[in-house]
Amino acid sequence: MKFSCEKSAFLDAISISSRAVSNKSTIAILEGLRLTASDTLTLAGYDLSMGIRTTVDADVIEPGEIVLSAKLLGDIVRKLPDDVIYFETDEKLLTTIKCGRSVFNLVATASDDFPAMPEVSGEETLSLPEKMLKSMINQTVFAVSDNMAKPIHTGCLFELTGGKLTVVAVDGFRLSIRRETLPEPPESDMRFVVPGGALREIERILHEDSDALIEICPGEKHILFALGKTTLVCRLIDGEFLNYNAAIPDSFTYTVTANTRELITCLERVSLLVTEKLKNPVRITFDGSLMKMTCITAVGKSYDECPIAGTAQDLEIGFNSRYLLEALRACPDDTVCMSLKGALNPIVFTPSEGDRYTYLVLPVRLKADA
Repeated sequence: MKFSCEKSAFLDAISISSRAVSNKSTIAILEGLRLTASDTLTLAGYDLSMGIRTTVDADVIEPGEIVLSAKLLGDIVRKLPDDVIYFETDEKLLTTIKCGRSVFNLVATASDDFPAMPEVSGEETLSLPEKMLKSMINQTVFAVSDNMAKPIHTGCLFELTGGKLTVVAVDGFRLSIRRETLPEPPESDMRFVVPGGALREIERILHEDSDALIEICPGEKHILFALGKTTLVCRLIDGEFLNYNAAIPDSFTYTVTANTRELITCLERVSLLVTEKLKNPVRITFDGSLMKMTCITAVGKSYDECPIAGTAQDLEIGFNSRYLLEALRACPDDTVCMSLKGALNPIVFTPSEGDRYTYLVLPVRLKADA
């Protein structure tokens, strides 16, 4: 195998494909990247649950295929000068990497034992703009559960109905819902659950300002995301996802609005006393046009208040501040609408207009003397 390519393009491809490489595996070859040189250069990482394959423009002189340690290859290329990299592997798998005055000689591994990524064949594909998918993942995946007692909730539900795509995540304490109308919806409705870990990697690969279309192809057990020159394949999660519509209250006692940035800043200030050891809730009192926040821990007490539009009286409710902040940070609008029913009922965040998102956070039971 013999090829040359630009360092920056090669390093980008290594960084992307390495996201699917096992850091520590009982199968040594899974800690490597498979390099395939044919018409183009393809790099692939696969940890048996998620695989990423990406191509890079290269001048291929001799085709071939080898496996190299992903960490070592990445470390070497990262330190090379910004120039053309010359790569050559002989019949004994001795690999030479040259760039500028730097030369590395490595022993590669044959690719025969590297597992093949699953082939995904779905009846229909789902297409949506890159920046739309990125925002939908970013604004829901924070609420994915890490509790393996319910594996189905360790992923996000993708539900396509009537041309409208809904992405949902839930972890037992909060619920995040994001909705978009697709520009070119498929004819059939779809419903599948994608692991949160795979979605986080997809979000990192996507560009937030690109209108390029992303192809999503759900199969029977796996799903394929075609992201430009990159392909990601992962297993789907089987199971019965929460009936999320039933979890949202159908009526509210109070509905108020606030400046999203100001509300986040107030909560961040009050939460400065909250630590991993001192996970005390933030106590919120709605007093007319003010939202008063207090937090009491072993190290002290904090207080702040945020003005609100609308009126909520005589309501005191406690929350995990991290859950509230993550929901508010996901709200893309300058103003957020908050709906409440009572001290033991969840708070629901929605936009002032439309239904692009819905975030629900369950309250914490407060001690009477706190």
